[in-house]
Amino acid sequence: MADTPTKDTEQEARDAEILARHLDPAYHGEFDGAPGSPGSEADAKTQLAQESSLRLQGGDVHRDLYRIEARSKRARLHQRAATFAFAPRTDGSNPVQAPVEEQRAPGGFRRQFLQRQHSRLNSVTFAASNFVEFLDLYGSFAGEDLAESEDESALETDEEEAGDRPDERRPLLGRRKSSRVKAKGDASIVKSFFTLLKAFIGTGIMFLPKAFKNGGILFSSIVLVTVSLVSCLCFHLLLQCRKRYGGGYGDIGEAIGGKKFRKLVLVSIAISQIGFVCAGIIFVAENLFSFLDAVTPKDTTPLSTTALIALQLTTLIPLALIRNISKLGPAALLADVFILIGLTYIYWYDISYIATEGGLSKTIELFNPRDFTLTVGSAIFTFEGIGLILPIQSSMRQPEKFDRLLYLVMAIITVIFTSVGFLCYGTFGERTSTEIISNFPQSSKLVNAVQFLYALAVLVGTPVQLFPALRIIEGKLFGRLSGKRDSWTKWKKNALRTVIVLLCGVIAGAGANDLDKFVALIGSFACVPLVYIYPAFLHYKGVAETRVEKGGDLLLMVVGLGAMVYTTAITLVRWSEG
Repeated sequence: MADTPTKDTEQEARDAEILARHLDPAYHGEFDGAPGSPGSEADAKTQLAQESSLRLQGGDVHRDLYRIEARSKRARLHQRAATFAFAPRTDGSNPVQAPVEEQRAPGGFRRQFLQRQHSRLNSVTFAASNFVEFLDLYGSFAGEDLAESEDESALETDEEEAGDRPDERRPLLGRRKSSRVKAKGDASIVKSFFTLLKAFIGTGIMFLPKAFKNGGILFSSIVLVTVSLVSCLCFHLLLQCRKRYGGGYGDIGEAIGGKKFRKLVLVSIAISQIGFVCAGIIFVAENLFSFLDAVTPKDTTPLSTTALIALQLTTLIPLALIRNISKLGPAALLADVFILIGLTYIYWYDISYIATEGGLSKTIELFNPRDFTLTVGSAIFTFEGIGLILPIQSSMRQPEKFDRLLYLVMAIITVIFTSVGFLCYGTFGERTSTEIISNFPQSSKLVNAVQFLYALAVLVGTPVQLFPALRIIEGKLFGRLSGKRDSWTKWKKNALRTVIVLLCGVIAGAGANDLDKFVALIGSFACVPLVYIYPAFLHYKGVAETRVEKGGDLLLMVVGLGAMVYTTAITLVRWSEG
């Protein structure tokens, strides 16, 4: 039954083709003065030379036959007319120079002007906004269309109004879907390589030294490599599902598991992103506390962690009200620069210290049997980047090469993550703290600067991470309602965003005393389903055909579910013990 509309359309096209052989080509089925939308210069000249079939003797009787032919022509031109003001040129001529016949059509001159302006603006902004395009990937997080609907509703209204006018057959520029990279699909392999690196390297890397202390230097190294390999496998399973079914993570879930599974995927994404935001708020508060403790006089009591969390909310609430995520581009670019400075200093100090001391700290352990489960959760938290896998693939000029590029990036970040955790734990041993920068000499102005800049980097990157969760929750509560023309709807959305930020602050305040356990909990409870269970389930139901494939998917689901339950439970037990 699903193929019936397509078959009917094809049958109508064949009937119209047969009918056209028996109609007088000197007449058309349109009204005079409305010859339709020509598909080429030749078609335009032909239609201008034709007369209305109503001028024929008995024109009313055979009018419907000419109308069938006219509808068939419009159907063939419909898809093209929605995006182009004229047929693409294949002879190398100027693509923005419409023929005279098209300029004479209703709205033709205005259409050509807008096409020229659109082409000129695109050529300028693409070269100047590469980093902003990375931010826009968060507008299609996990392949979902999470872009703000403020402008879209206005465009829909304008198109409907235009469609009601008898003179307007099509929009001047067509409906603007989005300006994101995924719509262009022209990112080079080199550009996609660095975009992937930026997607994976974030705040999670700062939690790894304490994770190595919790698990031991040998066990933690093995866990990071294992998590990296299993994550690669699950990314591959999701990409295979995407190749067959298309769309984003939620679309794939709906196509294979139904609408309820799509909702489950979106809920998991929202929970994980809120968890990342809460962890970032705690990290910033504790680093700022250490910074203030180091730079203020000894007789001065710095602000408490709770007060610093509340202070952050005064900054995060206005940033969360920003609808266009591209406007956060300068702040997020600055954050990446600060993170790079922090990582450079960490490598330089650790390697210099180990070389000076003649080896690793004497207090390191190969395996910590008490807290090793915290290492598993922290590792999963660090490697969680599945939300940007699909949009980055869509942005590539050669998406078929994405798999190999992904494996290369995963190998590189595995080396980076493992080396940071190994070197920091090897340098400080038992003294390794959750805020690793506070382990460095607090009397050094350079350390104080790095500590402050890194905290600032995480703070300005927090609204970007919160954006997908905000849009998913708004989409559930408001649907496609826009605040563009309804101020009451906009203020309700603003209130919702404010409440979500305040909720993140409350959660962060509750988990501020045990950041390493909080990170492990987010990794175990929120990230495991998204990265390991859902892709295996979708592949099992929608793609796997052989027994080996189905067995591997089932094994991955069982192990993932068991790991989630066990590590979550142990983390909560350790947390309750203090």
